[in-house]
Amino acid sequence: MARILISEDEPDIRELVAFTLRFAGHEVTTTANGEEALQQASQIIPDIVIMDVRMPKMTGYDACRAMKADAALKDIPIVFLSAKGQDSEIQAGLDAGAVEYLLKPFAPDQLVERIRNILAKFGK
Repeated sequence: MARILISEDEPDIRELVAFTLRFAGHEVTTTANGEEALQQASQIIPDIVIMDVRMPKMTGYDACRAMKADAALKDIPIVFLSAKGQDSEIQAGLDAGAVEYLLKPFAPDQLVERIRNILAKFGK
């Protein structure tokens, strides 16, 4: 079981992702924007962070950069979950420090499998 932080401003998507990952046996904390994600990450030190790109208060890109600049958070894998699938968007996410960029819509079992693989790769 991994400790997962989800940051997504759309409540329906946030709850779907949280439900899917809880059902797979993970401990899940949710936030609605990048600013909250940064605060929660510092408090709970998750095993992985899943973030939307476009959010109020602080974008996923900015939150990712801030986490990567924090010594306590820099080694946590960050995955972007976004409907923006242009190459430039994906490259911006990877440049910000994300390890993966998943596109919406997604199949719940596909999400669980991808997260499992990323956690395994990072020894979590």
